[in-house]
Amino acid sequence: MSSRGTAPRISGIDHLVLATPDLDRASDQIRTLLGWEPALTTEGQGGGLTVQLFSLGNCALELMAPTGPGPMGDRLRAVLADQGEGLASLAFSTADVARVHRRLTHLGMEPDPIVAAASTGADGQTHHWQRTRVGPAHCPGLKLFVLERAAPLVPGTPLPGAEHARVSGLDHVVIRSPNPDRAAALFGARLGLDLRLDQTAPQWGARLQLFRCGDAIVEVAHDLKAGLGDGPDQLWGLSWRVGDADAARARLAGAGLNVSEVRAGRKPGTRVFTVRDRTRGVPTLMVEPAAPRGPAAEPALD
Repeated sequence: MSSRGTAPRISGIDHLVLATPDLDRASDQIRTLLGWEPALTTEGQGGGLTVQLFSLGNCALELMAPTGPGPMGDRLRAVLADQGEGLASLAFSTADVARVHRRLTHLGMEPDPIVAAASTGADGQTHHWQRTRVGPAHCPGLKLFVLERAAPLVPGTPLPGAEHARVSGLDHVVIRSPNPDRAAALFGARLGLDLRLDQTAPQWGARLQLFRCGDAIVEVAHDLKAGLGDGPDQLWGLSWRVGDADAARARLAGAGLNVSEVRAGRKPGTRVFTVRDRTRGVPTLMVEPAAPRGPAAEPALD
C-alpha cells in the first residue's frame, strides 16, 4: 500500500546534547556512567567545538564542548557562562525530514530551513544527516530539532563487564514545564507524539504527562506548588535502562560513584536507583524495566 498522503512522523529520539566546559572530564565520567566508549569524536559544525557521541540502543548522548577559536565555540562559551553545564537540546529522529518540515510549516511552527551536514570521526567514517529546528517561539526554553540520518549510528565499544550492568538505552527524558497544557499541545498535537498518561499526583506534588517517542518516553513534569505560568520549559533529567539494577548499582558504586539503594519504581515491576554525582549536572535515574519489557514509562526521577 502506498504511503502517499500519510502524516510524516517523528520516530524516536535521535540524540540529546550535553553542553560541557571540560570535554575530557565529561567524557571520562559519561563513559563510566553508561559503560560504553564513545562512538564518534569530531569537530563540531561552525568551528571552535568538539563533539563526542555515545551511541546506545535507541538514542545517542552527544557531548559538546568549546575547544578552540571559532564562532560556535564562542557561542557555546557564552551559553555555558549564562546557563551552566547541562542538557542543551533534543533532536528527534525521522525517516523524512522534508515532510516533517512541511507539517511544522503548515502548523505555524516556523521551522528553520532544512540543513544538510556531515561529520567525519577519528576513524575516518563520515556521517551524513539533514535537520531542521522547531521555531524557538513555539517551544520556549527548549531547543528542539528533527533529524534524518543517511545511515543509523553504530554503537561504540562496551567497557569490560557484564552486559546487564551497563546502560542499554534511554528510558525517558524529563522536561520541567510551568505550563503543562502548552507542553501537551507542543508534543502531542503539533509534534505528533503519543500521549500515554496525563496524571495529576498530589502525593508527588506534580502533574505528569508521558509521551511515547519510539522506544523511549518524553516526560513533562509540572510542579503543582509552583502553580501555572508562562515561563520557559527546561530539559532537566535523564533515565537510563539497565538489564539488572543490582548489577548496575554495584558497577557504579565500585567505580566510586554516589548511588542510592535499589528501590521499587513507581511503574509496577520496575526497579530503580538514583546516581547522585558525576552526571555533569543532569539528574539521573537508572531503571530496570518490568519483565517482559515494553516501552518504559517510569513517571519521575525520584
